[in-house]
Amino acid sequence: MMQGGSPIIVLNQNTKREHGRKVQLGNVNAAKTIADVIRTCLGPRAMLKMLMDPMGGIVMTNDGNAILREITVEHPAAKSMIEIARTQDEEVGDGTTSVIILAGEMLSIAGPFLGQQMHPTVIISALKQALEDLLDILKQKASVPIDINNKDEMMKIVRSCIGTKFVNKWSDLICSIALKAVSTVSLEEGGRKEIDIKRYAKVEKVPGGAIEDSEVLNGVMINKDVVHSKMKRRIENPRIVLLDCNLEYKKGESQTNIEITNETDFQKILLLEEEYIQTMCSDIIALKPDLLITEKGVSDLAQHYLVKAGITAIRRVRKSDNNRIARAVGAQIVNRTDELKEEDIGTECGLFEIKKIGDEYFTFLTQCKNPKACTILLRGASKDILNEVDRNLQDAMNVARNVMLDARLVPGGGAVEMEVAHLLNERAKGITGVHQWPYRSVCKALEVIPRTLIQNCGANTIRTITALRAKHATEGNLSWGIDGETGNIVDMKEFGIWEPYSVKAQTYKTAIETAILLLRIDDIVSGLKKKGDESGGGSAPGAGAAEV
Repeated sequence: MMQGGSPIIVLNQNTKREHGRKVQLGNVNAAKTIADVIRTCLGPRAMLKMLMDPMGGIVMTNDGNAILREITVEHPAAKSMIEIARTQDEEVGDGTTSVIILAGEMLSIAGPFLGQQMHPTVIISALKQALEDLLDILKQKASVPIDINNKDEMMKIVRSCIGTKFVNKWSDLICSIALKAVSTVSLEEGGRKEIDIKRYAKVEKVPGGAIEDSEVLNGVMINKDVVHSKMKRRIENPRIVLLDCNLEYKKGESQTNIEITNETDFQKILLLEEEYIQTMCSDIIALKPDLLITEKGVSDLAQHYLVKAGITAIRRVRKSDNNRIARAVGAQIVNRTDELKEEDIGTECGLFEIKKIGDEYFTFLTQCKNPKACTILLRGASKDILNEVDRNLQDAMNVARNVMLDARLVPGGGAVEMEVAHLLNERAKGITGVHQWPYRSVCKALEVIPRTLIQNCGANTIRTITALRAKHATEGNLSWGIDGETGNIVDMKEFGIWEPYSVKAQTYKTAIETAILLLRIDDIVSGLKKKGDESGGGSAPGAGAAEV
């Protein structure tokens, strides 16, 4: 045996390398499986998935993120794939299906190279270089600027986002709702634009009526009624006070003991309570508001004083709803009644009224002068339909927000993927060495989007993709892509199918970076100790070993 048994060490290293390759191929297969589940959900001819939760509830949707949230998987690589859909949804709110399909394809192209004994590091460096070049091409050559003040253009962009969704039939209505809601909550401060649709554009789903009855309210709606039957239910130009405190006698912080020695002591305690509430109500009444909204409770005694003063009160409003009301009516939320000032009162609301829809009472604060918050009232036949319309509307609002924040567009229908793949292929000619092969295969992987669109509408895949490749080989055909309804090659400029640049850029970044991350994994270990291990540790070979 030469040099103290060195051949055994070599054998062990080879075994480890082989094991690492098996793990990487396993990750590739897991990612491809997840991508295959989602693939049929891309495009206007997308199929729906029926999801059943453990409680017996059913969801029918083609939203990639909604589907993956409900899927239960064991493989760690598959869990990572599901996580990227969530990341994409949180970051830009659209492109969740595309990012999964692309990430699966990026890993799929790495499979043959791993099988040919190419080191993962080589593949990773090629993917990194391809991502840099891809983003550069996307910004410089494949995107076009847009005027966000042109309403017709903005409608076309949002319509192309929901053209593949359930609400396609009501696309004009949903697009106008999304645009109005996003422009309402848009806020510009110090040259920086902030559009927070999650906090300030609330969707209220009320079953009943038709989808055509849905609207964006010029203010806020909450599911609340007045606290006392004698309070007014309709006030024009109300003065509104917003509170974050109880109009009740304050209870002891912890265990409170009171010793009563004679019968008059109890009367004194009750009197103190009454005086405390009366003082609080006097602070409010002094400002002569018409409407009081608080996040906490309002006691019967406080209601009595408020009714006498002609003030309407609404209690136990959510913190998030109160913040929206504050932005809509120009009021400040106050924590103590003795700190109330004239400037804290909201005067920008035109109409307060309470309406009964179905069995529920709803408070409407509408006709606001300059609301920076709004409520979207969705009507529909059933809860299932309303939930799907809500999911689609969120996508539409996210697209409108992305375009307003970064006013650049790329052509949809797989056109941008084909153009970027063609230009990337041209750059690949200048690359030498073994890196060029994984780099070139990224171009092939990008074609998965138009290819899936063709497959989902039943057209001839090979013939159509070859014709589209030839079209993009000629300069000036940037906007030619796939009509998702027929599978034919069409000009997206004429079709009016555009996508926000920020969504596409994020899709490519997330997909390729996830592929890189999963390719760097050469072993999967569990953090659980082997059965029979002692907690004492020590230097025993098996102590605390991770179980593979």
